[in-house]
Amino acid sequence: MSDRIGAPGLGLSRREFVAATGGVAALTGMAGCTSRGAQPSAESTEPSEGGTEPSGPALPWTSAPEVVQVDEQGGSVTLQSVTAQHAVHPMDSMGGPVELPRVWAFKADDGKPSVPGPILRTTEGNDIEVTLDNTGNDHPHTLHFHGAQKTWENDGVPTTTGIRVDPGEKHTYTIPANVPGTHLYHCHYQTHRHIDMGMYGIFRVDPKGYEPADKEYFFTLKDWDSRVNRQIAGEDVDYSPRNRNPDVFTINGKSLPRTLHPEEGSPIIVDHGDTVRLHMVNAGYMSHPMHTHNHRFRLVEKDGGQVPEAAQYEQDVTNIAPAERHTVEFEANADPGIYLMHCHKVNHAMNGDSYPGGMVNGIVYRDAMDTEVFADLMEYAGYES
Repeated sequence: MSDRIGAPGLGLSRREFVAATGGVAALTGMAGCTSRGAQPSAESTEPSEGGTEPSGPALPWTSAPEVVQVDEQGGSVTLQSVTAQHAVHPMDSMGGPVELPRVWAFKADDGKPSVPGPILRTTEGNDIEVTLDNTGNDHPHTLHFHGAQKTWENDGVPTTTGIRVDPGEKHTYTIPANVPGTHLYHCHYQTHRHIDMGMYGIFRVDPKGYEPADKEYFFTLKDWDSRVNRQIAGEDVDYSPRNRNPDVFTINGKSLPRTLHPEEGSPIIVDHGDTVRLHMVNAGYMSHPMHTHNHRFRLVEKDGGQVPEAAQYEQDVTNIAPAERHTVEFEANADPGIYLMHCHKVNHAMNGDSYPGGMVNGIVYRDAMDTEVFADLMEYAGYES
């Protein structure tokens, strides 16, 4: 079990969380160990392209995305695609359960599969080698990295490079860390299907001399048409990418209230007075205007470009187009409590016909974590043994 609490990044330790929640924590001694996302993995095979999953052993459930400090492991990492099941919100609260019966999740090295995939973090000038291990899969994949000026053969597009990673093969991409910022990586083979099956993640290049904020978190936004996931799982449903109709909306792969789960979700946990930096990536196919309640932020970085201080201004909505990356920064100076951060397309803040749900997260002050309101939210999110 990881010591991380909250969204991926620089948040609270488990010990700090237990101390802050007081009586709430006493209810959650086995939290994370009994949830679907933490079940033991099982072996399985992948479907043929456009086909259905064969019968076989139970598939693993995905886990929360981890941050891989590639610098600390010699500048190299291996990504492998794993067929899995994905619990967007497995409880019966707030329109749940919401589940994707098939996803193609990435896992890094000996880690656990996750949707989104692992956050690959390095430092400007420290180029990385990423090996795509496709030895256990039944159809081709590639890796394409935004925000890296690279050689032609490392672009990850099979149509223009002639390079794809077929079943049973491995291929290593050399990715220069020459564009500081927060970026996106994804499979570029039959992109319209493979991103919708979960093959995407964040690539972060810290500038030289980078100074982290007091709290710093990563978020990937995604809209899903669950028909493609259900079709791959063998259900008799019609799906065409030309007639895409998203019905599931996630932040780091989860929908409200599971987004608030301290281990599998991504609550933004802060202390009063913190400088808070949020790195947001849109891996979906729709734009998402992200709004913070009671906090005004500045857009400090976009698509790897630093926004000059003279061009920054306070706002509370930033519209993130497909593949865009926005880094925003704010001061945690509100009355300590629990405040929403959500997509302001209201139908994206729903689980089916149930409101609220979907692409909704929370800014949670540590001082509010021992309240009855927080305890109720934890119950909705399924954070109890």
